[in-house]
Amino acid sequence: MQDVLLPLFYLPPVAWFSVFLEENNRVLLEQYENFPKQTYRNRANIYGANGKLSLIIPIRHEGKRTLKDLKISYAEDWQKLHWKSIKTAYQSSPFFEFYEEQLSRIFENKPAFLLDLNLKALEIIQEILKTNHPYTLTDGYIDKPEMLDFRNSFLAKDQTVLGLNAYYQVFSDRLGFLENLSVVDVICNKGPESVTYIKSLKI
Repeated sequence: MQDVLLPLFYLPPVAWFSVFLEENNRVLLEQYENFPKQTYRNRANIYGANGKLSLIIPIRHEGKRTLKDLKISYAEDWQKLHWKSIKTAYQSSPFFEFYEEQLSRIFENKPAFLLDLNLKALEIIQEILKTNHPYTLTDGYIDKPEMLDFRNSFLAKDQTVLGLNAYYQVFSDRLGFLENLSVVDVICNKGPESVTYIKSLKI
């Protein structure tokens, strides 16, 4: 077994999940870091009709920058927008109708904190994938971790091509394969084969 330190994302990208679900990884999720902007901690990329579409959770600016203390802004109905965007993107995918009810539960309630929303989303995604990979939350900031540290990995603005195996995507016939989107993309397009695909990736 090896210890890995992962950031806690919103509907994480496929590469994140390949590390999270690796059977030999003992996962620690970071909750005490200072919140970095423009990362997957409060955003997810899906495949829309015009290509990559970013879904961003608005954060309340109250001076607190520790991830566990960050509050979500509900000044705009972003939940309705995110769910509508996901439905529009994937309603014609092979498996969306099988998981629609479970996915919609991510947007049912209005948790005050981003941490709670991300943990709820992770719980539902694991339920859909039929996985139950254990994890623990950090109990303080680890400045110099003696473990694999992925806190600065999986950057939203990173254009690095990972060379992930291509799979069918709803709009790939027009726009080509987009790699490392939210795990939602794999779930809707590959269904029960999603876990096998994710675990086959070597990040």
